[in-house]
Amino acid sequence: MGKRDNRVAYMNPIAMARARGPAQNSGPTIQDYLNRPRPTWEEVKEQLEKKKKGSRALAEFEEKMNENWRKELEKHREKLLGGSESSSKKKEKKKKEKKKSNRLSSSSSSSSSSDSSSSSFDSEDEDKKQGKKKRKKKYRSSRKSSTSSTSESESDSKDSTKKKRSKEDYEKEKEGKNHHRKRKKASRGDGPLSSESLSESDQTEEVQAKKKRNNEEKEKTDKAKKRKKHKKHGKKKKKKIAGSNSDLE
Repeated sequence: MGKRDNRVAYMNPIAMARARGPAQNSGPTIQDYLNRPRPTWEEVKEQLEKKKKGSRALAEFEEKMNENWRKELEKHREKLLGGSESSSKKKEKKKKEKKKSNRLSSSSSSSSSSDSSSSSFDSEDEDKKQGKKKRKKKYRSSRKSSTSSTSESESDSKDSTKKKRSKEDYEKEKEGKNHHRKRKKASRGDGPLSSESLSESDQTEEVQAKKKRNNEEKEKTDKAKKRKKHKKHGKKKKKKIAGSNSDLE
């Protein structure tokens, strides 16, 4: 059996469109849009005037509403003012009645009040004395604690300086002994060897001098820092003492 023929005949689309003829119009064309009915200038003026009239009517309505609202506010204010005046008169009458009753009761309770006032004054004086005593005790205890803290800080600083000095003296003695031994060896040896040993000894002396300078500078800086700390601590103590004195007064 032979193969099936699947070929399709070619159709020219332009020729097909020409054969169909002109397409039918579905909707308005451009000419219809250009030839649409348009309002005249007089009709436009009439529309604008109608809009202005509508806005004027709204403004008139708003003015009327405002006037009515103002009238209602004035009536409400008058009512409130009248009620406040009547309430103030009632309050004045009540105050007068209370004064009269207080005068009658004061004459009867004057004797008892004098006794109670004297006892209250005595109790207040005792409370004040006790408060002053407590403040004095607190002030003394604070001063004792501050003096003890300063003495402890001074003793600690002295101990630290002594330890540093003892370490430095020990190191200096060691360096001196080593230097002395090197010199002895150089004197026993030959000429060129002795010159080399001397140069080494000079270098060691320079290193020792630099170390001494550095140690002296460190000590100076440490002393200056400690002095600053002590000054700050002293200022704080003075402020505390001044505050406690003001409380006592």
